[in-house]
Amino acid sequence: MAVTYVCYAEPRPVFGPAMRIISAITKTNPVIVTTTFANGYITGTIVRLDIPPACGMQQINQMTGAILVTSPTTFAINIDASSFDSFLIPVGLPPWVPVCAQVVPIGEVNEELRAAVQNILPS
Repeated sequence: MAVTYVCYAEPRPVFGPAMRIISAITKTNPVIVTTTFANGYITGTIVRLDIPPACGMQQINQMTGAILVTSPTTFAINIDASSFDSFLIPVGLPPWVPVCAQVVPIGEVNEELRAAVQNILPS
């Protein structure tokens, strides 16, 4: 029997921009990252990619870069991953193995702060 793992990210976090779970990373230049649901990021956000060993593509783990938003769930980062190992979502691992690849916003490269000043608390 295969074990299915579920990773959670809060769709309406108290602080934003928020961490999101990664569902796919392309082996291209630039890299295209897909999140499990709309990430709410804006072009110019600087992110860090946190990839556990079970997901492969360890060459990109802890890399950072400014993003170009291409859709509500995808963005490009100026990283050449064409020679990297493939990214995968593991199945059948013991439950204590951390398997959630994440993208974590860490800054902005804009002339004017935009994402860091959004009020995301409910009124």
